[in-house]
Amino acid sequence: MAKSLREQLIGTWKLVKYTLKDENGKEFYPMGEGCTGFLIYSPDGHVSAQLMASKRPAYSSGDLHHGTWDEMAAAAEGYMAYAGKFEVNEKEMTLIHQMAVSMNPTWLGQKQARYFKIQGNKVTITTDFNTAVLVWEKADPV
Repeated sequence: MAKSLREQLIGTWKLVKYTLKDENGKEFYPMGEGCTGFLIYSPDGHVSAQLMASKRPAYSSGDLHHGTWDEMAAAAEGYMAYAGKFEVNEKEMTLIHQMAVSMNPTWLGQKQARYFKIQGNKVTITTDFNTAVLVWEKADPV
C-alpha cells in the first residue's frame, strides 16, 4: 500500500537550497549559498525547522550566553528556527506549520501555509507570503 503524503514527510530532511526572488525576479540566497539546516517532521505531529548561514563567527568569550551585542546580532541574523505542530492537507498539497516557539518573535503563535511537492528523496517547499523556495533532501539514517 502506498504511503500517504504525511507518512512520506515524516523524518529528518537536510537543506539543499534556500532561495528568494528580488523585485526583478532574480533568484538570490538570503542566508548565503552555504546555508545549511534541518527540517524534522515527527510521527506525533510536530515540526522543527533550523536554518543557519555558514561562517557565522563564534563569540570571542567562548561562552554560550555571553557574546558582544554585535556578535549576538550577527548570530541571530544568520539563524532561523521555529517549532510547533504541523498539519497536512493532502488534497490541496499544503502544510500548516504552527509556530509554538520561534527565533523570530514576529512568528510566535502564527499558523503558516506551505506548499510542497515530493519527488523521490526530495521535497520542495514554497509559500504564498514570499518567494521562498526551499529544497530538502531526506537525511541519511543514523
